[in-house]
Amino acid sequence: MAQRQLKLGAFMRPVSIHTGAWRYPGAWPDANFNFPHIKRLIQKLEAGKFDAFFMADHLAVLNMPINALKRSHTVTSFEPFTLLSALAGATEHIGLIATGSTTFDEPYHVARRFASLDHISGGRAGWNIVTTSNPDAALNFGLDDHMEHAERYKRAREFYDVVTGLWDSFADDAFVRDVESGLYFDPEKMHVLNHKGKYLSVRGPLNIARPVQGWPLIVQAGASEDGRQLAAETAEAVFTGGGSLADGQKLYADIKGRMEKIGRDPEHLKILPGAFVVVGDSVEEAKEKRAKLDSMVHYDSAIASLSVQLGTDASGFDPDGQLPPIPETNASKSGRQRLVDAAARDKLTVRQLAQRVGGYGGLSFVGTPQTIADQMEDWLVSRGSDGFNIMFPFLPAGLDDFVDKVVPELQRRGIFRKEYEGRTLRENLGLPRPKNRFFES
Repeated sequence: MAQRQLKLGAFMRPVSIHTGAWRYPGAWPDANFNFPHIKRLIQKLEAGKFDAFFMADHLAVLNMPINALKRSHTVTSFEPFTLLSALAGATEHIGLIATGSTTFDEPYHVARRFASLDHISGGRAGWNIVTTSNPDAALNFGLDDHMEHAERYKRAREFYDVVTGLWDSFADDAFVRDVESGLYFDPEKMHVLNHKGKYLSVRGPLNIARPVQGWPLIVQAGASEDGRQLAAETAEAVFTGGGSLADGQKLYADIKGRMEKIGRDPEHLKILPGAFVVVGDSVEEAKEKRAKLDSMVHYDSAIASLSVQLGTDASGFDPDGQLPPIPETNASKSGRQRLVDAAARDKLTVRQLAQRVGGYGGLSFVGTPQTIADQMEDWLVSRGSDGFNIMFPFLPAGLDDFVDKVVPELQRRGIFRKEYEGRTLRENLGLPRPKNRFFES
């Protein structure tokens, strides 16, 4: 039996999720909004044979107090399709994945954008389906209130059906372009969707040929009950918040088990938890880097980040007391629960929890290339994941350290590619091209 292979994405919006990243010595303070820098970073990732470059889009400035927001490098970022289309011309193999909101966008817009990106890139686009957790986004789209959590997921499920139906508007061979007869396309190979559902009404067809990959890769983020079910039904890659290996194994088994129950092949979905990686020549050096990075997070940012993650204002909590009961909100349920569980498990004060979240409080691999590879291999072999969505501590050195030192160690062990397997994102991930639901291939 062939050895299992790690799949690696790079979480690149923001270019580092750590609040102090832009202040680290030698870092590019403007890396999040500097095209030449981002172009250099994606080319380095492609040299390291990464599967994908992932942009987590935001439709509003983060809902945090101005004293915290003024310290955040996330306040300005490129619109993802503009950036990824430009990066498509600067790369050949690496996948290009962006968020598309099912709450504040329309299916026809999303279908057109991702189909266009897939054609421009030669089959490397991926759609990260999100329902949008930031309530302030509603205020940017003429709404006073955020749609309720469960309702957002019901709309998302219908949204997925419409977008994928639009991608199947034309058979793969519909465009004959017969110059002699003057026939550009065969009308028998065009399907009009005529969708009328509870949330959406879309006629179609899409005015773009079927994407190179059939459909761009379908990516789901989040691990709430609603999110897990949506992932099992629709996703081909899942980006999750990272916890312990035991937690990862439970989530892995749960989502893959749901797939089996509905008749989907569990191998047709890759589960990639986020992993914050700090590389050193020794474990002590790596820990020193992490400590220095965490020390650059101002408490204003820390408590604001905690408030965002909890979906409730934490500024009035006793900093040196235990986390009080957190009410239900429309924010990410799985993200909030991870923090509540961590505070109880590790007996953290509000201040300690805020400092952890203000830097990065999820799954971290801090060590040498060998110890980091050991942990990654353990997750892969024990089916805690199919790979990771890597988050870099600071740019460019943190990314360079991973590509130059960790990737060769993974390759030496035979668990990561030395060359890309194909030209499309699906081919490199080992995923099938979807059949057109309206036309025989």
